[in-house]
Amino acid sequence: MMNRILTGWTITRVFYLLIGSVIFVQAILQKEWLGIAFGGYFASMGLFGFGCAGGNCYPVSRKTEESETTALDFEEIKKQ
Repeated sequence: MMNRILTGWTITRVFYLLIGSVIFVQAILQKEWLGIAFGGYFASMGLFGFGCAGGNCYPVSRKTEESETTALDFEEIKKQ
């Protein structure tokens, strides 16, 4: 668990943690219980790196797919 918290930090993850924390604190000050849950969810996404904050919502780039391809040998089939 500590490894997940301490490694893999990205700008997106920091953004989720900061915005979630701001929403959480403001909701506590305004006594909005739904806002506390909302802010807590986004802050925990940033802290623990799950969901979109962990990079799971972004499409895989084509460069990585193309670089993993291997050379193929083709055999010609002639029609008689």
